[in-house]
Amino acid sequence: MVDASGEPVTLRGMSLFWSQWEPEYYSRETVDWLVDDWRITAIRAAIAVAPEDSALTEYDREMAKARIVIDAAVANGIYVIIDWHAHTQHPAEASRFLSQIAREYGHLPNIIYEPFNELLAEGVEWTRDVRPYHMQVIGAIREVDPDNLVIAGSPFWSQHVDVAASDPLPFTNIAYTLHYYAATHRQELRDRGALAMERGVALFITEFGTVEATGNGELDLAESNAWWDWAEANGISWLNWSIADKDETSAALRPGAPPSGWSDEDLTESGRLLRARLRAAAEAEGYR
Repeated sequence: MVDASGEPVTLRGMSLFWSQWEPEYYSRETVDWLVDDWRITAIRAAIAVAPEDSALTEYDREMAKARIVIDAAVANGIYVIIDWHAHTQHPAEASRFLSQIAREYGHLPNIIYEPFNELLAEGVEWTRDVRPYHMQVIGAIREVDPDNLVIAGSPFWSQHVDVAASDPLPFTNIAYTLHYYAATHRQELRDRGALAMERGVALFITEFGTVEATGNGELDLAESNAWWDWAEANGISWLNWSIADKDETSAALRPGAPPSGWSDEDLTESGRLLRARLRAAAEAEGYR
Protein backbone atom coordinates (compact mmCIF):
# COMPACT_ATOMS: atom_id res chain seq x y z
CA MET A 1 0.00 0.00 0.00
CA VAL A 2 1.03 3.58 -0.60
CA ASP A 3 -0.17 6.92 0.71
CA ALA A 4 -1.62 9.83 -1.26
CA SER A 5 1.84 10.83 -2.47
CA GLY A 6 2.74 7.31 -3.56
CA GLU A 7 5.02 6.51 -0.63
CA PRO A 8 4.78 3.05 0.99
CA VAL A 9 2.85 3.03 4.25
CA THR A 10 2.36 0.40 6.94
CA LEU A 11 -0.54 0.69 9.38
CA ARG A 12 -0.39 -1.07 12.74
CA GLY A 13 -3.13 -1.46 15.28
CA MET A 14 -5.72 -3.52 17.06
CA SER A 15 -9.03 -5.14 16.26
CA LEU A 16 -11.93 -4.89 18.64
CA PHE A 17 -13.79 -8.13 19.48
CA TRP A 18 -17.22 -9.21 18.18
CA SER A 19 -19.32 -6.12 18.80
CA GLN A 20 -22.28 -7.84 20.43
CA TRP A 21 -20.12 -9.47 23.12
CA GLU A 22 -17.63 -6.76 24.12
CA PRO A 23 -19.58 -3.50 23.63
CA GLU A 24 -17.79 -1.68 26.45
CA TYR A 25 -14.70 -1.29 24.26
CA TYR A 26 -16.65 0.26 21.39
CA SER A 27 -16.04 3.61 23.01
CA ARG A 28 -14.25 6.89 22.42
CA GLU A 29 -12.17 6.38 25.55
CA THR A 30 -10.88 3.00 24.35
CA VAL A 31 -9.81 4.40 20.98
CA ASP A 32 -8.27 7.46 22.66
CA TRP A 33 -6.24 5.25 24.98
CA LEU A 34 -5.05 2.97 22.20
CA VAL A 35 -3.88 5.99 20.20
CA ASP A 36 -2.27 7.84 23.10
CA ASP A 37 -0.73 4.91 25.00
CA TRP A 38 -0.39 2.07 22.49
CA ARG A 39 0.20 4.43 19.54
CA ILE A 40 -1.94 2.59 17.04
CA THR A 41 -2.50 4.02 13.57
CA ALA A 42 -5.56 1.88 12.78
CA ILE A 43 -8.50 0.36 14.65
CA ARG A 44 -10.86 -2.36 13.42
CA ALA A 45 -14.52 -2.43 14.39
CA ALA A 46 -15.64 -6.07 14.15
CA ILE A 47 -19.36 -5.53 13.60
CA ALA A 48 -20.95 -8.84 14.53
CA VAL A 49 -22.94 -10.77 11.94
CA ALA A 50 -24.64 -13.86 13.37
CA PRO A 51 -28.15 -15.37 13.31
CA GLU A 52 -29.07 -13.69 16.59
CA ASP A 53 -28.11 -10.52 18.50
CA SER A 54 -26.03 -9.00 15.72
CA ALA A 55 -26.23 -6.52 12.87
CA LEU A 56 -28.71 -8.85 11.17
CA THR A 57 -31.25 -8.43 13.95
CA GLU A 58 -30.06 -5.25 15.74
CA TYR A 59 -29.06 -3.10 12.79
CA ASP A 60 -29.39 0.31 14.47
CA ARG A 61 -27.61 -0.79 17.65
CA GLU A 62 -24.62 -2.16 15.76
CA MET A 63 -24.53 0.80 13.38
CA ALA A 64 -24.33 3.07 16.42
CA LYS A 65 -21.26 1.16 17.64
CA ALA A 66 -19.62 1.52 14.24
CA ARG A 67 -20.25 5.27 14.30
CA ILE A 68 -18.69 5.61 17.75
CA VAL A 69 -15.49 3.91 16.62
CA ILE A 70 -15.38 5.81 13.32
CA ASP A 71 -15.91 9.17 15.00
CA ALA A 72 -13.19 8.38 17.56
CA ALA A 73 -10.76 7.31 14.83
CA VAL A 74 -11.44 10.43 12.79
CA ALA A 75 -10.99 12.64 15.86
CA ASN A 76 -7.64 10.98 16.54
CA GLY A 77 -6.45 11.11 12.92
CA ILE A 78 -6.12 7.33 12.46
CA TYR A 79 -7.64 4.82 10.05
CA VAL A 80 -10.65 2.68 10.89
CA ILE A 81 -11.65 -0.63 9.33
CA ILE A 82 -15.35 -1.36 9.30
CA ASP A 83 -15.35 -5.14 9.33
CA TRP A 84 -18.61 -6.94 8.43
CA HIS A 85 -17.60 -9.68 10.86
CA ALA A 86 -19.32 -12.69 9.33
CA HIS A 87 -18.57 -16.36 8.77
CA THR A 88 -21.40 -16.81 6.26
CA GLN A 89 -22.53 -14.74 3.31
CA HIS A 90 -25.23 -12.08 3.68
CA PRO A 91 -24.57 -9.92 0.61
CA ALA A 92 -27.76 -7.85 0.71
CA GLU A 93 -27.33 -7.01 4.39
CA ALA A 94 -23.62 -6.33 4.00
CA SER A 95 -24.31 -4.05 1.06
CA ARG A 96 -26.90 -2.14 3.06
CA PHE A 97 -24.68 -1.70 6.10
CA LEU A 98 -21.45 -0.78 4.32
CA SER A 99 -23.22 1.47 1.82
CA GLN A 100 -24.67 3.43 4.72
CA ILE A 101 -21.18 3.80 6.17
CA ALA A 102 -20.04 4.99 2.74
CA ARG A 103 -22.83 7.57 2.51
CA GLU A 104 -22.08 8.98 5.96
CA TYR A 105 -18.29 8.75 5.99
CA GLY A 106 -17.02 7.89 2.51
CA HIS A 107 -15.93 11.47 1.87
CA LEU A 108 -13.29 11.06 4.60
CA PRO A 109 -9.89 9.44 3.95
CA ASN A 110 -9.89 7.49 7.23
CA ILE A 111 -12.40 4.82 6.16
CA ILE A 112 -11.46 1.26 5.16
CA TYR A 113 -14.10 -1.38 4.36
CA GLU A 114 -13.82 -5.13 5.02
CA PRO A 115 -16.85 -6.83 3.40
CA PHE A 116 -16.54 -10.02 5.42
CA ASN A 117 -14.28 -11.53 8.02
CA GLU A 118 -13.83 -15.22 7.22
CA LEU A 119 -15.85 -17.76 5.26
CA LEU A 120 -15.65 -21.10 7.01
CA ALA A 121 -17.96 -23.32 4.96
CA GLU A 122 -16.38 -26.45 3.56
CA GLY A 123 -16.05 -26.47 -0.18
CA VAL A 124 -16.16 -22.69 -0.59
CA GLU A 125 -14.32 -21.59 -3.72
CA TRP A 126 -13.01 -18.18 -4.71
CA THR A 127 -14.30 -17.91 -8.26
CA ARG A 128 -17.61 -19.67 -7.72
CA ASP A 129 -18.58 -18.39 -4.24
CA VAL A 130 -16.46 -15.57 -2.86
CA ARG A 131 -15.65 -13.43 -5.87
CA PRO A 132 -19.36 -13.00 -6.78
CA TYR A 133 -20.06 -11.91 -3.20
CA HIS A 134 -17.37 -9.25 -3.41
CA MET A 135 -18.60 -8.13 -6.81
CA GLN A 136 -22.01 -7.42 -5.28
CA VAL A 137 -20.95 -5.89 -1.98
CA ILE A 138 -17.93 -3.92 -3.17
CA GLY A 139 -19.97 -2.85 -6.17
CA ALA A 140 -22.54 -1.37 -3.78
CA ILE A 141 -19.81 0.42 -1.83
CA ARG A 142 -18.23 1.79 -5.00
CA GLU A 143 -21.54 3.28 -6.14
CA VAL A 144 -21.22 5.60 -3.14
CA ASP A 145 -17.51 5.72 -2.36
CA PRO A 146 -15.26 5.22 -5.40
CA ASP A 147 -11.97 5.83 -3.62
CA ASN A 148 -11.42 4.45 -0.13
CA LEU A 149 -9.57 1.19 0.43
CA VAL A 150 -11.53 -2.07 0.47
CA ILE A 151 -9.95 -5.21 1.93
CA ALA A 152 -11.33 -8.45 0.50
CA GLY A 153 -11.44 -11.81 2.25
CA SER A 154 -10.78 -15.16 0.62
CA PRO A 155 -11.74 -18.80 1.28
CA PHE A 156 -10.45 -20.91 4.18
CA TRP A 157 -10.45 -18.34 6.98
CA SER A 158 -9.17 -15.64 4.59
CA GLN A 159 -5.94 -17.55 3.95
CA HIS A 160 -6.23 -18.48 0.25
CA VAL A 161 -4.92 -15.13 -0.93
CA ASP A 162 -2.86 -16.80 -3.64
CA VAL A 163 -6.02 -18.25 -5.18
CA ALA A 164 -7.76 -14.87 -5.07
CA ALA A 165 -4.71 -13.27 -6.68
CA SER A 166 -4.99 -15.61 -9.65
CA ASP A 167 -8.48 -14.20 -10.43
CA PRO A 168 -8.43 -10.73 -8.85
CA LEU A 169 -11.31 -8.35 -8.39
CA PRO A 170 -11.65 -5.65 -11.07
CA PHE A 171 -12.00 -2.71 -8.69
CA THR A 172 -9.34 -0.13 -7.91
CA ASN A 173 -7.82 0.43 -4.46
CA ILE A 174 -8.33 -3.17 -3.32
CA ALA A 175 -6.20 -5.21 -0.95
CA TYR A 176 -6.67 -8.80 0.24
CA THR A 177 -6.70 -9.75 3.88
CA LEU A 178 -4.49 -12.52 5.23
CA HIS A 179 -5.41 -13.97 8.63
CA TYR A 180 -3.07 -16.04 10.76
CA TYR A 181 -2.53 -17.31 14.29
CA ALA A 182 1.17 -17.62 14.99
CA ALA A 183 1.13 -20.88 16.97
CA THR A 184 -0.84 -22.61 14.19
CA HIS A 185 0.10 -20.99 10.88
CA ARG A 186 3.72 -20.80 9.88
CA GLN A 187 5.95 -20.63 6.80
CA GLU A 188 3.50 -22.39 4.49
CA LEU A 189 1.00 -19.56 4.91
CA ARG A 190 3.69 -16.91 4.52
CA ASP A 191 4.60 -18.64 1.26
CA ARG A 192 0.96 -18.32 0.14
CA GLY A 193 1.15 -14.63 0.92
CA ALA A 194 4.38 -14.24 -1.01
CA LEU A 195 2.84 -15.98 -4.02
CA ALA A 196 -0.17 -13.66 -3.90
CA MET A 197 2.12 -10.63 -3.93
CA GLU A 198 4.09 -12.12 -6.82
CA ARG A 199 0.78 -12.30 -8.68
CA GLY A 200 0.37 -8.57 -8.18
CA VAL A 201 -2.02 -7.99 -5.29
CA ALA A 202 -1.59 -6.00 -2.08
CA LEU A 203 -2.02 -7.74 1.27
CA PHE A 204 -3.28 -6.38 4.58
CA ILE A 205 -3.35 -8.48 7.76
CA THR A 206 -6.62 -7.33 9.33
CA GLU A 207 -6.58 -10.09 11.95
CA PHE A 208 -3.87 -12.18 13.56
CA GLY A 209 -3.17 -13.81 16.89
CA THR A 210 0.00 -14.54 18.80
CA VAL A 211 -1.44 -17.88 19.95
CA GLU A 212 -3.31 -20.84 18.43
CA ALA A 213 -6.16 -20.51 15.93
CA THR A 214 -8.56 -21.55 18.71
CA GLY A 215 -7.83 -18.22 20.40
CA ASN A 216 -6.13 -20.09 23.24
CA GLY A 217 -2.90 -21.90 23.96
CA GLU A 218 0.56 -20.60 24.65
CA LEU A 219 1.92 -17.47 23.03
CA ASP A 220 4.36 -18.42 20.27
CA LEU A 221 6.96 -15.65 20.42
CA ALA A 222 9.28 -17.11 17.80
CA GLU A 223 6.56 -17.41 15.15
CA SER A 224 5.03 -14.08 16.14
CA ASN A 225 8.38 -12.43 15.48
CA ALA A 226 8.78 -14.35 12.21
CA TRP A 227 5.39 -13.06 11.05
CA TRP A 228 6.15 -9.49 12.11
CA ASP A 229 9.52 -9.57 10.36
CA TRP A 230 7.87 -10.90 7.19
CA ALA A 231 5.07 -8.32 7.28
CA GLU A 232 7.42 -5.41 7.93
CA ALA A 233 9.83 -6.53 5.20
CA ASN A 234 6.96 -6.58 2.72
CA GLY A 235 5.24 -3.38 3.87
CA ILE A 236 2.13 -5.26 5.03
CA SER A 237 -0.13 -3.52 7.53
CA TRP A 238 -1.35 -5.53 10.53
CA LEU A 239 -3.95 -5.47 13.29
CA ASN A 240 -4.03 -7.87 16.22
CA TRP A 241 -7.02 -9.84 17.52
CA SER A 242 -8.16 -8.48 19.93
CA ILE A 243 -9.11 -5.77 22.39
CA ALA A 244 -11.26 -7.90 24.67
CA ASP A 245 -11.31 -9.15 28.24
CA LYS A 246 -12.53 -12.61 27.30
CA ASP A 247 -10.79 -15.34 29.28
CA GLU A 248 -8.63 -16.58 26.42
CA THR A 249 -4.99 -16.05 25.58
CA SER A 250 -5.59 -14.16 22.32
CA ALA A 251 -7.36 -11.38 24.26
CA ALA A 252 -5.21 -8.36 25.07
CA LEU A 253 -7.02 -7.63 28.33
CA ARG A 254 -7.60 -9.59 31.50
CA PRO A 255 -11.19 -10.22 32.62
CA GLY A 256 -12.74 -7.11 34.10
CA ALA A 257 -10.36 -4.62 32.50
CA PRO A 258 -11.91 -1.14 32.16
CA PRO A 259 -12.42 0.60 28.79
CA SER A 260 -9.16 2.54 29.14
CA GLY A 261 -6.30 3.44 31.45
CA TRP A 262 -4.87 -0.07 31.51
CA SER A 263 -1.91 -0.93 33.71
CA ASP A 264 0.35 -3.93 33.11
CA GLU A 265 -1.87 -5.88 35.49
CA ASP A 266 -4.82 -5.32 33.16
CA LEU A 267 -2.95 -6.80 30.19
CA THR A 268 -2.42 -10.41 29.19
CA GLU A 269 0.95 -11.65 27.97
CA SER A 270 -0.25 -11.01 24.42
CA GLY A 271 -1.50 -7.55 25.33
CA ARG A 272 1.83 -6.56 26.85
CA LEU A 273 3.68 -7.86 23.79
CA LEU A 274 1.41 -5.95 21.39
CA ARG A 275 1.63 -2.70 23.32
CA ALA A 276 5.43 -2.89 23.35
CA ARG A 277 5.57 -3.74 19.65
CA LEU A 278 3.24 -0.91 18.65
CA ARG A 279 5.05 1.65 20.75
CA ALA A 280 8.42 0.56 19.36
CA ALA A 281 7.14 0.84 15.79
CA ALA A 282 5.77 4.31 16.46
CA GLU A 283 9.06 5.45 17.97
CA ALA A 284 11.03 4.00 15.06
CA GLU A 285 8.88 5.88 12.56
CA GLY A 286 9.06 9.08 14.58
CA TYR A 287 5.38 9.76 15.20
CA ARG A 288 3.27 10.40 18.25
